[in-house]
Amino acid sequence: MNSQNILYIFIALVIFNFLFTTVLDYLNDKNWKDEIPDDLKDFYDSGTYLKAKKYKIERGRLSSISSFLNLIFTLLMLYFYGYGFISDYAISLSDSVIVQSSVFFMILYLITYILGIPFSYYSTFVVEEKFGFNKTDLKTFVIDKIKSLIMSVILIIGLTSIAVLIIGFFSAGFWLWLWIGLSLFMLFLNMFYADLIVPIFNKLTPLEDGDLRKKIEAYSKKVGYSLKNIFVIDGSKRSSKANAFFSGLGPRKTIALFDTLIEKHTDEELVSVLAHEVGHYKKKHILYSMIITIFQLGIICYLFEICMQYDLIANSLGSLTMNFHIGIIAFSFLYSPIGLITGIFMNILSRKNEFEADEYAKETYDGNALSLALKKLSVDSLSNLYPHPLYVFIHYSHPPLIKRLKALNKKTPLS
Repeated sequence: MNSQNILYIFIALVIFNFLFTTVLDYLNDKNWKDEIPDDLKDFYDSGTYLKAKKYKIERGRLSSISSFLNLIFTLLMLYFYGYGFISDYAISLSDSVIVQSSVFFMILYLITYILGIPFSYYSTFVVEEKFGFNKTDLKTFVIDKIKSLIMSVILIIGLTSIAVLIIGFFSAGFWLWLWIGLSLFMLFLNMFYADLIVPIFNKLTPLEDGDLRKKIEAYSKKVGYSLKNIFVIDGSKRSSKANAFFSGLGPRKTIALFDTLIEKHTDEELVSVLAHEVGHYKKKHILYSMIITIFQLGIICYLFEICMQYDLIANSLGSLTMNFHIGIIAFSFLYSPIGLITGIFMNILSRKNEFEADEYAKETYDGNALSLALKKLSVDSLSNLYPHPLYVFIHYSHPPLIKRLKALNKKTPLS
């Protein structure tokens, strides 16, 4: 095995990933059916259903073009040793490994960031606008891009600095301390996401006293779920799509309902969505998923240390010796097949958890209200009602809508 062979392996993995994704997308696109499912005939008319199909086609076309250009860019970087060239330039600027790696990652990020702006603009102001979703103006779009850029630079420098210091200090066996550091960062982000990240882009307002808040608090009390942080997020300034998110652990548990969600759903439907999320907590899905994710992170860190031991891998990318940033790039290619497999298993687990959370909402609140909420969300977002089974198996973290509705409509056996 020489560096040239390793380079060919990298190229083969990149091409395989592109072809695999393209075939899956093709199968998914061709799986649309002409008839509207019986459970949704009261919500979809023929015009809305056709609109959903066209929306999927438009988004798929844009995604395909973006993926193809990303493939070409990556292959060019590999074949002409672009990663090694950028690495040499970054190393020439400073003797500090932190500076070298930070500059390397920032250059790569800026290239991909700039290349992605036209696609982001077209997606927002052409595709989303065409189908009635976009509420973003140009000023908000530009400000969001600047904020994202600043946040990314801070994260790149911060995480790179921590990782390089850990590797430099512990040398052999650094994977364990890197694992601990990244796990703590992940937990911190989960705990304080609503406090630190969300306010940068959106305004969070405490849900005002009223029927909805009373019903949420009454349900939370009924099932023994302490929830004090209930917010409304101004999602309508960017999109008409409805959404909600839950974050935090323990006393920092937070629910944020998009104003568009509140506008389009009844109180009962909103509480049923909350009941679903409470189900995840009560069934310990969040805890188990976090444990599995941390365990996977440990495996990644361990394999990354092994990768860092071989200069031959660095040579294949045009670098004379292995260093942190080249190691990250090489490992990202080598780990991709493993990531695909672990992703499939995580999605299988996630879909099972979603069914269980739906059942919990049905048992503790109202399954009919949750069904109505899911149907409305599907119509409002023009979701795909007939995803291909293989596409679902590989990519879906949630069961398809039709399967969720069938599960909710099943009568719970009397105990």
